[in-house]
Amino acid sequence: MAYLGTPTATAEVIQKYGFNFQKKYGQNFLIDANILDKIIDSAEITREDCVVEIGPGIGTMTQYLAENAREVIAVEIDKNLIPILEETLKGYENVSIVNEDILKVDLNRLVKERNEGKPIKVVANLPYYITTPIIMGLFESRVPLSSITIMVQKEVADRMQVGPGTKDYGALSLAVQYYARPEIMLNVPPTCFMPRPNVGSAVIRLTRFEEPPVKTDDERKMFSIIRAAFNQRRKTLVNALANGLSYADKDGMMIHVSRQEVSMALDQMGLSQTIRGEALTLAQFARLSDLL
Repeated sequence: MAYLGTPTATAEVIQKYGFNFQKKYGQNFLIDANILDKIIDSAEITREDCVVEIGPGIGTMTQYLAENAREVIAVEIDKNLIPILEETLKGYENVSIVNEDILKVDLNRLVKERNEGKPIKVVANLPYYITTPIIMGLFESRVPLSSITIMVQKEVADRMQVGPGTKDYGALSLAVQYYARPEIMLNVPPTCFMPRPNVGSAVIRLTRFEEPPVKTDDERKMFSIIRAAFNQRRKTLVNALANGLSYADKDGMMIHVSRQEVSMALDQMGLSQTIRGEALTLAQFARLSDLL
């Protein structure tokens, strides 16, 4: 079986099938075997693992995953890549190809059928525009997973792991850190892809917590507060929440929060009335949510 992780092999496959890169899918194929090995190491793939790969492309990383995992489920949205994948992966009996949008796949059912409901590992090379919806979709749908190891734009990886008071800190940082421990494993320059992206990338591993590091009475409410705080990040928290916060309670009733309620909650927490959302920790957002 010829490996695809080189510029020559990738170009040959693309030429053979007359494949055209689709900008809407953010397609950039890895052409560096060294980086592929490091991703497998970073994801800690073993023979026990059932791995879901999002966006296998022409099957470059899928080959490496198949040689290291028990089973690989490759979910590819672009129907033009399916015949290519069937060809490049035909030597691997432990790979199944699913031609669907990952945001619409019933992963809970797949995990039940293929892995007896035990946690899977997710590996992906994600386009920038869809990184956040995919990660949040995986966490919020409560799919049993032990880790997500993904290649993303470098600045997005940075955003996932920073703390309060930095310019990159925001709703994504807090959401990721509520569900998982983020760790940047390696940086990847544009030269490792075909076609070359305009920005650097990074591989980040998100190791799922068994229990979130903070407790809150209503996590949907907490995330509504976080989103409202960062939607208008230049405003004080009092103004941002009084102007922008409305959420559905457990009975589906829409709740709006008054300036006075936010002000009183900040007083109880011993925080300044002029504080901005970017200064609060995850634990402080959880407490604020419970007070409001």
